Amino acid sequence: MADYTIISDVTNFLVSRLRKKMCPEPIPTEHSIESSSPSAQDVDYILGVYLFDIKQEGEISTPPMIKSGKTRLKKPPKPYTLYYMIFINGSSQMGLKAPDIQKILGKVAQVVADTETVSPREIQPWLDFAEPPIIFSAPKLTLEEKARIWQTINKPYQVSLFYKAAPVLISSEIVAEASPVVEAEFNIRMEGEKDA
Repeated sequence: MADYTIISDVTNFLVSRLRKKMCPEPIPTEHSIESSSPSAQDVDYILGVYLFDIKQEGEISTPPMIKSGKTRLKKPPKPYTLYYMIFINGSSQMGLKAPDIQKILGKVAQVVADTETVSPREIQPWLDFAEPPIIFSAPKLTLEEKARIWQTINKPYQVSLFYKAAPVLISSEIVAEASPVVEAEFNIRMEGEKDA
């Protein structure tokens, strides 16, 4: 099951995918795409990937404990949804004009749509069990909701793209040792024989 680093790993995967597909055109270098907050000061990049919310979702329908190895039981993982904003950083200082910004955001939309899903095993290759794919999709946000996200970081609203990644499963560290079977009792009854 995915470890707690899966949140950071999903973000790194998204940044890595954008760098691979967007450089050198329309963004010249990979270092111009970063995981960052729009409120960060004195940073030199063009495209930012900002994780702005993490939401725990409902329980997965699994037993209270699941088998891990021969005699170990583990609590099932909890599912989370990660919410991202992808934005242009300091467009006025970087000399980008409106058509440049629209081209960059259009390419981001294309890359994320083409990526769509990723296997947790691709992000964390050491996973023992196959987990459901992580799906990237656009959350249903109104313009007012998007503007409020910008307001919470004290920045004026600018056109940006919003995505969610789910389900992101985080494993539990709680492990119980199951007692091995040491004694078994069997009763054999012949056909037609009545209980005593």
